[in-house]
Parts: sequence; structure tokens; C-alpha cells
Amino acid sequence: MKSPLARLGDWAELPFFTTTFPAIETALRAEKRNVFPPADQIFAALEHVAPGDVRVVILGQDPYPTVNHAHGYAFSAEEDTRPLPRSLANIFKEMRSDIGAAPESADLRFWSDQGVLLLNTILTVPEGQPKGHETLGWQALCDQVLARLADSPRAYLLWGSSAQKAAAGVDPTTNLKIESHHPVGMYGNMGFFGSRPFSRTNAWLRQQGLPAINWANPETT
Repeated sequence: MKSPLARLGDWAELPFFTTTFPAIETALRAEKRNVFPPADQIFAALEHVAPGDVRVVILGQDPYPTVNHAHGYAFSAEEDTRPLPRSLANIFKEMRSDIGAAPESADLRFWSDQGVLLLNTILTVPEGQPKGHETLGWQALCDQVLARLADSPRAYLLWGSSAQKAAAGVDPTTNLKIESHHPVGMYGNMGFFGSRPFSRTNAWLRQQGLPAINWANPETT
């Protein structure tokens, strides 16, 4: 059977996969709780966007800990997820305010089609236990991904302290860094709403001579 790492392309060259991931694999095999996302979707975000194609990075904390929600992309959920996860509902609320529209589905993979890397700092979670895999070592992968992406300017949407801490080393003079509170719950009212991350990112991309992201309508991507 073909190794799942074979689907990672250039990302598979990161040291994480030889130095850290074997121990994580062992821990996941020993895990008695349900773990999300399914094993074949853990690296979906990286499999979808090669390093050279990344234009925007959105960092999340860890996957949704609810059955049938997480599918390997930060903040995204399976298409038929209802109601929307609270963080995604607030993201869409801000998007409507910012650019006048938002997707009808929880599935954000069409963003990745356009070079948006939807990466969590922790790539697995036990059912019902946010940050339950915080100590497994996943953060080393996020660190190495960000280091790999330092080769050219990119936009970084950093919502919440976990994302901002992970991307503290990203140079704000060559990259666009938009930092605000995390969109979930009450924190959405304390700096996330009104931050206009979508229009600001598109304006910056145009300044770089790059196409804007179609945030709202997958049918026109």
C-alpha cells in the first residue's frame, strides 16, 4: 500500500516526518478515544496545496472535536455540517460584513484550490476534548511549514493567541500579518469582528500582482 506521506509532495521533505512523526503515529495507534479527522485526512491541507502554490496561510488551533466535522482543513468542516461550528459561523458573519457575501457550505476546500493553506497547529483531536493532543508534538510540523514558506511574501491570517504564537517569527515587513482575536464565542466581539481580513488580504495580493481570493462562491473558483 502506498504510504500516505507519498501524497505530501515537497512537504514530505520536512524533517518532522522522520524525527517527530513516528512517535506521534505510535501514540495515535495506542489512543483509545475516537480521534478526528480520520487517519487518511490528517494531512489533507498540506496534500492539497504544494509549498510553491501557497499564497495565504490561515492557522487554526486543532480540528473540530465533533463527530463528522473535521476533515483535515483548519476551520473547514464537511459540506453537510449543520449547524455550523461557532467559529465558522463567526467567520462567515465577518465575511458578509467585509465583502458582502459568504459561502453557503461549511466546506472551505475551494479556498485551498486557490492557494490558501488551512493549517491547524495541532493536527488531531480526541472526540469532545479540544487540545487533547496538545502534547503529542504536532507543533513542530507547523513550525517547519512556516519556515519553509519564508522563501517569499505571503499573507497570514492569525486568529487567536495560538496562531499568533506559532507565527511569531513570520516577518511582518515582507509578509501581510493580520492578527485578531479568535472568531469563536465571545472573543469574536473583541477584535475579530470588524478586522476585515478578507478584503485586506485581497488588496495586499493585488499589490503583489497576484489574483485575489474568491472567498464566497466556490462555483466561480
